[in-house]
Amino acid sequence: MNMNFMRKLPIPQQIKARYPLTAELQKIKEERDIEIQKVFAGESDKFLLIIGPCSADSREPVLEYISRLKRVEEQVKDKIIIVPRIYTNKPRTTGEGYKGMLHQPDPDNSPDMLSGIVAIRDLHMSALRDYGFTCADEMLYPENHRYLSDLLAYVAVGARSVENQQHRLTASGLDIPVGMKNPTSGDLGIMMNSITAAQSSHTFIYRGWEVFSKGNPYAHAILRGYVDFAGKNVSNYHYEDLQKLYELYTNSNLVNPAVIIDTNHANSGKKYLEQPRIAKDVIYSCNHNSQIRSMVKGLMIESYLEDGAQKIGEHVYGKSITDPCLGWEKTENLILKIADTLK
Repeated sequence: MNMNFMRKLPIPQQIKARYPLTAELQKIKEERDIEIQKVFAGESDKFLLIIGPCSADSREPVLEYISRLKRVEEQVKDKIIIVPRIYTNKPRTTGEGYKGMLHQPDPDNSPDMLSGIVAIRDLHMSALRDYGFTCADEMLYPENHRYLSDLLAYVAVGARSVENQQHRLTASGLDIPVGMKNPTSGDLGIMMNSITAAQSSHTFIYRGWEVFSKGNPYAHAILRGYVDFAGKNVSNYHYEDLQKLYELYTNSNLVNPAVIIDTNHANSGKKYLEQPRIAKDVIYSCNHNSQIRSMVKGLMIESYLEDGAQKIGEHVYGKSITDPCLGWEKTENLILKIADTLK
């Protein structure tokens, strides 16, 4: 075997025992879970904003960003539920480059997985303890989910992972909303199959156990655009796209039809400054069509303290080291604008 087994890492149960949630924090999470689940079940018309950096690269600026979200939340909480993005794993198309805080808690240093496990749990716990936020993360590695499973409010399965059977089966065993992104090819049939799998019960192997999942009724779609055969970015957030998705849901046996619109990635062509315009377009569709409004549960927005992105080693505080993000001033204006215009 062409790999070195460097050290045995603590299992999630051991990490949770070292860094446990208090009863008070568990209660906050339970209340947040219920509030968010009601949105996906159609029992609440509040709008979700899953918002934050492309990747959580450093503890201090991420928590500074979340502190600002907390202040804005007070102004919009009658209409909007804010779920900060703390994305601790970064998918890489070729496998090269920065893979996120789990791998590299210090982007300038070599990978250190044990320190990374501790760092990501500490960051998610700090958001909950200090600001009352349970947050979103990407389930890039299903076997790692349990290190954070008692902290998360929302999980996304990425465009490259959505066809993977282990991701689908693991999603079926979670009790929080799981968004299944359309694949990079844009095939909505694949996405709908992944939601069907996630909403169904299964018996499978997980972390060395034979497990039975009951199915996740809050598994849903994320539209993030796609890349066509010629390598061109194609968006899928427009009114006609949402009508098509509504039809697919109507012709399926899925419960709780729902979609989150990703305003960046292929939908924006990675032109991060397009995100406010895309958000405005989606809100217009919601206000114009009650069926679309009932299905669209929120937006996913890439945002940080500073506009744009930087290379690793440049050390601009609160500026993304992965995909470019919307800066804070534009972000705050966007959140307030959404609250003002959403019916």
